[in-house]
Amino acid sequence: MSEIAEIIDSLENRIEKLFTKIESLEKNSIGLKAELEKAMTTIQKQSDEIVTLKSECESLKMANSLLGGEENKRDTKLKINSLIREIDYCIAQLSD
Repeated sequence: MSEIAEIIDSLENRIEKLFTKIESLEKNSIGLKAELEKAMTTIQKQSDEIVTLKSECESLKMANSLLGGEENKRDTKLKINSLIREIDYCIAQLSD
């Protein structure tokens, strides 16, 4: 009978260790989920900032080319022609 009692005690100890391990893993999982959520928020903010900065960069390039320096005359003419084509297209769409 003492062998059976020892086996039962051993099983109880193992089960207790398993429950402790599960509890530890659950706490770790909760911490990792919070960290992931924080990282995703940071990534979203950075993505929004990238979009804003790209837009500002494009605006600055446009303004720089419209100011017209010797090296930017060709770019300025191409941009103006592109804008005129877009305006003509809009007018044509409104006429229909």
